[in-house]
Amino acid sequence: MPYGDAMSTRARSEERRAEIVRAALEVIAERGYRGASMAAVAERVGLTQQGLLHYFPTKDALLVAVLKERDQWDAVPDSPWRLDLLASLVEYNAMRPGIVQTFSALLGESVTEDHPARAYFTERYGRVRATMTEALRSEHGERLPGGLTPERAAVLLVAVMDGLQYQWLLDPEAVDMPEAFRDFLGLLGGTGESG
Repeated sequence: MPYGDAMSTRARSEERRAEIVRAALEVIAERGYRGASMAAVAERVGLTQQGLLHYFPTKDALLVAVLKERDQWDAVPDSPWRLDLLASLVEYNAMRPGIVQTFSALLGESVTEDHPARAYFTERYGRVRATMTEALRSEHGERLPGGLTPERAAVLLVAVMDGLQYQWLLDPEAVDMPEAFRDFLGLLGGTGESG
């Protein structure tokens, strides 16, 4: 097979994989991970279940691809965050409820012992807490204005971000997620503005 044909085949395969991941995000958002079937994802992209298994041999492999894709959209960095950029991330999330819903559904399901995303979320939260600790330390030093250490405040920061997502998903008219998050940053003594 000529080199150009191989590149073209690889590009089509990657495009198809991306289409499957997007369909899986939709199906999981609608039905939850346990209720989402490989057959439903396959049907959504016009494949047989056997055809889908060519791209993702197991439901767990597809789930990991969905989670990695979601993290790419959030750009959860390995480099330090700034607190003012977190408010922008919350605003961005408010513009894509389907992605937030999928993440929240998977997160909620993952607390069970046998869930295939449990290890993924456990590792992710450790990394996010460490990143938030460094953002808080960069902004406030070793103590925030209220006396908390960056390590202790980071746990609260992550809890507020995720908790606001759940409240907003349940009642978007009553919860202005970006505004509430800016209020919380104001309480931390950060860049937020109370209003």
